[in-house]
Amino acid sequence: MSATENKATVQRFWDTLYQRDFDTLASFFGPTSTYTDIATPADDLAVGPEQIIARLRLGIALLEEYRHKPILMISEGEVVVTEHVEEWKWKTGETVSFGFTSVHELEDGVITRWVDYWDLQTLLNAAPVWWIEEIAAGYQSDETAS
Repeated sequence: MSATENKATVQRFWDTLYQRDFDTLASFFGPTSTYTDIATPADDLAVGPEQIIARLRLGIALLEEYRHKPILMISEGEVVVTEHVEEWKWKTGETVSFGFTSVHELEDGVITRWVDYWDLQTLLNAAPVWWIEEIAAGYQSDETAS
């Protein structure tokens, strides 16, 4: 696929993610696709649609508001890089706005690798304790299940 087609795929991906349409979102990934956040441990890698969607649900499903502010998107061959800001609001009123750089690698229209670069401390300084506990419990459950 062309760089233009890959960029359009990633744009559709962002639109779907910020609508929190998790069922449709899974269709962007294949069985060996990977997703990770550089702010988390190196071995914290979600593989395949099921794990990727579970990871996304864990972080964002409990948010009251989840907004996307794209800044820049560059596509070259099979790689699309997006600079953007996410605005999060929790049901208890806390908010955070933090920047991301996201790298997507695609093959035949499927996202095969997704890496997010962002500052963990910005999120932790803003997030309510109950949400952090939910995240920690979710990851513990995932680790014990495997």
